Amino acid sequence: MKEKEKLPLIQDDPWLEPYNHDVEARLERFHNALSEIQKAYGSLSNFADAHKYYGVNFDNEKNGWWYREWAPKAHQLFLTGDFNHWNRGSHSLTRNPRGDWEIFLPYDQYKDTFVHGSRIKVHIVANNGAMDRIPAYMQKVIQDPQTYDFSGQLWFESFPFQWGPYNLNLQDVLNEPLIYEAHVGMAQEKEGLGTYIEFADEVLPRIKDYGYNAIQLMAVMEHPYYGSFGYHVSNFFAASSRFGNPEDLKYLIGKAHELGIAVIMDIVHSHAVKNLSEGLNEFDGTDHQYFHSGGRGYHEGWDSKIFDYGKWEVKQFLLSNVKFWLEEYKFDGFRFDGVTSMLYFHHGSTSFDHYDKYFKNDVEWDAITYLQLANELIKEVNPNAISIAEDVSGMPGLCRTVEEGGLGFDYRLAMGIPDYWIKILKEKSDEDWDINEMWSVLSNRRWKEKTIAYAESHDQALVGDKTLAFWLMDKEMYFHMLVDDPNVVIDRGIALHKMIRLFTISLGGEGYLNFMGNEFGHPEWIDFPRQGNNWSYKYARRQWTLVDSKNLKYQYLANFDRAMVHCIKENHIVSALNGRQINMDSANKVIIFERNNLVFIFNFSIGNSIFGYRFRAPEMGKYKIILNSDEKEFGGFGRVDTDFIHETDEFQSLSIYLTNRTALVMKKID
Repeated sequence: MKEKEKLPLIQDDPWLEPYNHDVEARLERFHNALSEIQKAYGSLSNFADAHKYYGVNFDNEKNGWWYREWAPKAHQLFLTGDFNHWNRGSHSLTRNPRGDWEIFLPYDQYKDTFVHGSRIKVHIVANNGAMDRIPAYMQKVIQDPQTYDFSGQLWFESFPFQWGPYNLNLQDVLNEPLIYEAHVGMAQEKEGLGTYIEFADEVLPRIKDYGYNAIQLMAVMEHPYYGSFGYHVSNFFAASSRFGNPEDLKYLIGKAHELGIAVIMDIVHSHAVKNLSEGLNEFDGTDHQYFHSGGRGYHEGWDSKIFDYGKWEVKQFLLSNVKFWLEEYKFDGFRFDGVTSMLYFHHGSTSFDHYDKYFKNDVEWDAITYLQLANELIKEVNPNAISIAEDVSGMPGLCRTVEEGGLGFDYRLAMGIPDYWIKILKEKSDEDWDINEMWSVLSNRRWKEKTIAYAESHDQALVGDKTLAFWLMDKEMYFHMLVDDPNVVIDRGIALHKMIRLFTISLGGEGYLNFMGNEFGHPEWIDFPRQGNNWSYKYARRQWTLVDSKNLKYQYLANFDRAMVHCIKENHIVSALNGRQINMDSANKVIIFERNNLVFIFNFSIGNSIFGYRFRAPEMGKYKIILNSDEKEFGGFGRVDTDFIHETDEFQSLSIYLTNRTALVMKKID
């Protein structure tokens, strides 16, 4: 009998041989789950249409509105709101054997009361008492400015939103993602909330100019506490009304598409807010409707609730949520938050030092199956949509297709890279930077699993930590950022800030991410309004005037970022094979490597500027410097002549003037 062929994931990694059965088992669980769904609904996509059944939906045939809710253990449900003067007993829902409750409102009877903009809730009588709740599938939720109470809001568009021109090649973004991570609310300079419209009109043109081809939007799903950064979600189908109406978000996405920029949503399916008033917790009176019961359903580190990914209705809720954002708002993909927490019962609170921890110990198989289904659905809805996992564990196969034995993500975030940069800035003097360690950290990733590299994200900017710019320059940024004010601390900081970013984007992965404002070294931290800061917005905004001022040095960092991103994009660096080492010079702290026919040269030395520095070129010929971090327009000293053509000698060597704390990119021109 012919031996069964091993899955590609096993074939590509001999260390996985002992876990062949485990990898096959997770693929079998996926096929069983998919088969069960297809048997019941015909397709995965049909299964993910729950939002067209639950919640408030208009029935053209019956000419009226259905409101449906899944609440199997509740005793009674009543629809209440502006339409019935908040009468909690007049509009009762009826229950079917499956645990769905429903009520029909004829158009002729309710056309003048059940109207666009009016508020509703569902009054639920259950074992935990009688409470007003927000419908689980509500697509718009608003907060009363006086009482701070959240309610569902009916949102009936008079006409379908008119999408503009789609000037985006999403396949290009999928192959070479250059992502600008952003938060709409804090994207403006004013001390207050930014809006979807303001972001579209004022920030998107900046992103286009920098050269990024995608934005990753945080805090889109409705959340009761602004300071949670959008990670304590209460209403999964509602775009946060803090920043505007649904049409405003569609305007932002449409404007991005018109500019050729993809829009990736930071989707939070790893947990949910524990609040009863705003969220899903104890919705039907039990603690195990959407979430696991008891301790398994509570995330101690995040003070939030954990979904029961194995439950049929929960899978349908979350998968429908994925499809909803792709179709209703035309998002181009997702960055899945907290994947490490989802994958393991311990939520990542361990060291991943043995393969057993990926396959044997504390693995949440139901969550893995859910993520496989989600990725399958994403590609079914839009084959070119991008799917990114925030995972620090290094789960094998995370970014391999499901049929290869993986989980189906396109990319994982290289979370170890920003942690590494912060670590060496905190703990090491410049003299002690180890170039071999730097190379290892930036180039070490699983074969055939794509990675989004980043020097810093929003995490490094949050209160309690500091951005790279602040670690490098700290308080000197308050006093010495004028262009005519020379300062050795600022000079060092600007030089290393540029080098760290270029080293990360050129070597660290198959994609790149930058958090809003970090491209110009935005000072200080992010601190959302809270009681401890007297509800101030001072640190929850972006000070664009800093980079726009010709009198300040922030422009230099932004100029370099623009040149860097365009250089990387035009030469297709991130989609190329990994960097190939050419020269490692520990004495002078010089790293030289080749990637996709460009030569990247880094001199991290404090003071060694070397005339006639020689290294072997990848090929014989003439080479030109196409990017030089020491250019004056980038805040450098202009010590290198970028017009000079460098030609290899008979030994295929190049000789260059290599100045300290400088990064150069060379290209063969002949």
